[in-house]
Amino acid sequence: MENWGGVSRRVLLAGALGVVAVGTPLGWQEVGSGKPSRKPEPVASVGFGSGSPADWKNYSRLISSRQQIERVVRTDGVFMFGDSLGVTGGPVLAERLVARTHDALAMDAWSGRPTAPAADALALWARTYGLPGRILIETGSNDIFNPPAVTAQIDRVMQIVGRTRTVIWVNVWVARRSTAAADRSNSAWINRQLAAATRRHANLQLVHWAEFINADPRRERRYLHDGVHTTPLGRDARNELIIRALAATKVS
Repeated sequence: MENWGGVSRRVLLAGALGVVAVGTPLGWQEVGSGKPSRKPEPVASVGFGSGSPADWKNYSRLISSRQQIERVVRTDGVFMFGDSLGVTGGPVLAERLVARTHDALAMDAWSGRPTAPAADALALWARTYGLPGRILIETGSNDIFNPPAVTAQIDRVMQIVGRTRTVIWVNVWVARRSTAAADRSNSAWINRQLAAATRRHANLQLVHWAEFINADPRRERRYLHDGVHTTPLGRDARNELIIRALAATKVS
């Protein structure tokens, strides 16, 4: 989620270089300008009180190489589709997942992207490469501008994945200072839809990020620097929750 300026210094630097091939053993690239194509619109009576989304297609993206994607399918690792929280947390998550569970991770994380185009990316990878046994979804924060659309996209993701694979979905916490009340309400709306979906889809499991932040009033300031994006401490805590969920669903 990047439409209020939550772009990390690393992402901005990479964006200034145009297209950056990182060349790590994890096999991902960072692409995109790192900056929005237009300034965010003033908060208005649209977006269910949360304002208007920006044009995310010019934001930074992390996407794994074809070789890494194929490796993940071959070794039954993990596919991850995310937004800016995936952009900032994904590389560290990939490293720690390999160290902890020996699972390879292939990612498509795009700052500012809502769930519908992330589901498009999932469908494309499914057609092109096939799917591993576990799919990690780190989207939803950018759906606060249109919460009623989320249920259809959850069901669409589950249809693409099928009944024999597991989807691990990180739920949503958004509380920007300028629109905190609306953001909290819309986040809770999305999370209720995710919780309801677990009753329809036995292979959908949630990572309770919102509950983790809400469990202690000090956590929002310690773990989030703007009400959405993680501090280094928050990134590590979020990744730990995700790794535990992935480890618990690994088929030996």
